[in-house]
Amino acid sequence: MVFRRGLAAAALAAALEFALSTAAARAAEKAAALDPAQVERGRRIYAERCSHCHGLNMVTAGNATYDLREFPQDQAERFFESVTNGKNNRMPPWGDVLSQDEIGDIWAYVRSRSKS
Repeated sequence: MVFRRGLAAAALAAALEFALSTAAARAAEKAAALDPAQVERGRRIYAERCSHCHGLNMVTAGNATYDLREFPQDQAERFFESVTNGKNNRMPPWGDVLSQDEIGDIWAYVRSRSKS
């Protein structure tokens, strides 16, 4: 019985170590893939154009606005489409106000604040 507990504890420790190392690797990979200058440009554009609805630093006041920190990082095309053309008659289109490069800067900022 003591052997089983020791084995279970070792398995649990190994699983925890694996999970932590995987999470750290994902965080490092995300940080390495982002250009800090682009993230900063995106932060400034976001503060001016997006924060009114999506909240300062993407923290919403609990209203119906989408939490951009939850936006799937593998769906850049969907993000560009939503920002350019608007979404569900609730988010206005920004394609006539923002360039594709500026939307890309905002996307970099969104990715930098991602919860995943």
